[in-house]
Amino acid sequence: MIFSILAFIALVISICIKNRKISLRVQSLNCIFEALYAYTIGAFTGAFLGLFNFIRSSIFIYSEKINKKLYVFLLFIFEAVIIANCIYTWNGAISIFPSVGSIIRTYCLWQKDMKKVRISGVTTAIFYGIYYIYYQSLFLVLGYLVLLLVSMFSIYENDMKSKVKIEKKMVNC
Repeated sequence: MIFSILAFIALVISICIKNRKISLRVQSLNCIFEALYAYTIGAFTGAFLGLFNFIRSSIFIYSEKINKKLYVFLLFIFEAVIIANCIYTWNGAISIFPSVGSIIRTYCLWQKDMKKVRISGVTTAIFYGIYYIYYQSLFLVLGYLVLLLVSMFSIYENDMKSKVKIEKKMVNC
């Protein structure tokens, strides 16, 4: 239970951070806590993805130091491992949800744009939220619900609100 609470806290904090590197560091913590929690409840697809996502997030922190061709190759490797994990840990259709969430999140985190990180918060919240509803994990369901709301608010504040201001200025000219 403590791991789910820590995962919940790290998850929400990671979306509120504007700096990509710091956000990825906090997300790395979330991944570890979630992997430990998922393992304790027998959600092995989620447990593996948590550890795998920890590695992914840790590598993406240093994206500017990685050769561009290698960085593209890493994306394909990460996505292939997620698909292979889904097949290997298959526990029925429920296994698809965290896998799709991780595929989308991996692509978004691979980008260097915080807007995509915020968008991936919405998709992750939906897919992982459904997964943890199935496993009846109250704190992670709440965590992903809060993540959904915080991500939507963050998208509005950081990406849509400024666009509305620009459009208003253009109309007033």
